[in-house]
Amino acid sequence: MKYRPDRPLIVQGNRTVLLESDHPRFTEVRDRLSALAELVKTPEHLHTYRITDLSLWNAAASGWSAEEIHAFLNEESKFGLPASLRKEVEETVGRYGVLKLITRDNRLILSVEDPDLFRRLRRSTPWKHRLTPVSKGCFEVPKHLRGWVKQEIIRWGYPVGDQAGYARGESIPLRLRERTRSEGSLFRLRSYQQRAVDAFHCEGDVTGGNGVLVLPCGAGKTVIGIAVMEKVGKATLILTPHTTSVRQWIRELLDKTDLTEEQVGEYTASRKEVRPVTVATYQILTHRSGDSDPFIHMNLFEQRDWGLVIYDEVHLLPAPVFRATADIQVRRRLGLTATLVREDGREEDVFSLIGPKKFEANWKEMENDRWIARARCTEVRTPLSTDRKREYAQAPRQRRYRIAAENPGKIEVLKKVLHKHQGLKTLIIGQYLDQLKEVAALLKAPLITGAMAQKDREDLFDRFRRGEESVLVVSKVANFAVDLPDARVAVQISGTFGSRQEEAQRLGRILRPKQGENEAFFYNIISRDTVDQEYAMHRQLFLVERGYRYEVTESEAWEGEG
Repeated sequence: MKYRPDRPLIVQGNRTVLLESDHPRFTEVRDRLSALAELVKTPEHLHTYRITDLSLWNAAASGWSAEEIHAFLNEESKFGLPASLRKEVEETVGRYGVLKLITRDNRLILSVEDPDLFRRLRRSTPWKHRLTPVSKGCFEVPKHLRGWVKQEIIRWGYPVGDQAGYARGESIPLRLRERTRSEGSLFRLRSYQQRAVDAFHCEGDVTGGNGVLVLPCGAGKTVIGIAVMEKVGKATLILTPHTTSVRQWIRELLDKTDLTEEQVGEYTASRKEVRPVTVATYQILTHRSGDSDPFIHMNLFEQRDWGLVIYDEVHLLPAPVFRATADIQVRRRLGLTATLVREDGREEDVFSLIGPKKFEANWKEMENDRWIARARCTEVRTPLSTDRKREYAQAPRQRRYRIAAENPGKIEVLKKVLHKHQGLKTLIIGQYLDQLKEVAALLKAPLITGAMAQKDREDLFDRFRRGEESVLVVSKVANFAVDLPDARVAVQISGTFGSRQEEAQRLGRILRPKQGENEAFFYNIISRDTVDQEYAMHRQLFLVERGYRYEVTESEAWEGEG
């Protein structure tokens, strides 16, 4: 194919795709490309994506065919597609659906359409000791190995389509209210929320009933989860990151459904209630006395005949809960998250054990429709002092990030940000306790950390909501599921190295829609020419892929006008 300079993509044989960021159709092409490739880096003029097996399988689960992927990439490429990539995409997408788990005569059957793969599995250890060939192309699978089979097969490069259905589960009819209980205001699902619910439940117990829904913080993922519960109508176990989010779920359930307080239980360190709808933390499930002791609360999965398990912030799912999830594949499973990125690389386990991505909202479209706030992202780079530069240069690499992250020069920039947005509710977020204590003391602002009692945290969050506190200094405890709808400014002074998921969650603290301008401000204060700057570039990848742009400025030239 001849060179077409007007197209925005360069598609390479190693599955790398380059996208011109200044192309007039950049936004449109980026949104489609993000559905089938992962963003790797974002130099000034070319964004680099990589097509992976998992990204293709998620695209296939969302309805893309190999032909449609070919057509899109070929149409937008300056040079057309390398022959090797065309073949690899076809083969990878073609593996989606080759293996299916089905139920036949009350037996769990793994159906394998590829005869060569069937023979390889039949000869392989440990398959031949665990699965029983029952007919041409079919194995009988012990029911307790349903999750294990899916985990193992995806490592062979084949995702398993799970169509074996689910346990009936204990019935618990619930209905969404037409008016909220707390305020009496009208309540109904937004259009994208309804699409997400329908995407999860598509075809009911055949291909529906397991999967992940990806939406930005502030988009109402809790409401979507509750609407799925109404659709399923079964006893539900809801797992969340911490006690604050447990109680937010309970408030929403009682406010927006006809469930009574006697039907909803809290299972945390302070309460152990198992009711038709039970909300628990990941931490309580993974609690044990010692490293070699059993997880004493993991039997919560078996304490009721759950018809649905909801994993809130599924990208945080701990490894022990993955193992338990492998054993409960007979339950319907819903994952909710703002990002499928996992810093531990276990995205394949989410795909296998929770389910494929069934729906992903377009963040910028939601912003344009005013469902979330319009966020302006600014990175302010500040230098290290001469003494701190010397300390940084002489330190081992593992120590350098903390030296850069705790740069005292960041405090002057922070003051400028607070002056610029004086009167707006502001969150100052950081990683290191000494740094946060210094900032809180300087500003005479409350400091919230993991060591603070849950009641005291919630009291401070309530004071912030009521306007009695305009600035909160918060540690990682505020990364997830803290409902602060009026927060309009977030200032990140240090973070967890290069964590993309944390960046998305911290921006999410200010994305709930606002009155009037519907605008929010996200600042990342970093130390120039250090690993702090390197990590910041990596942290921003997920948000850049969603259409956010960071204005980069130098602290010496910035007086709060950005």
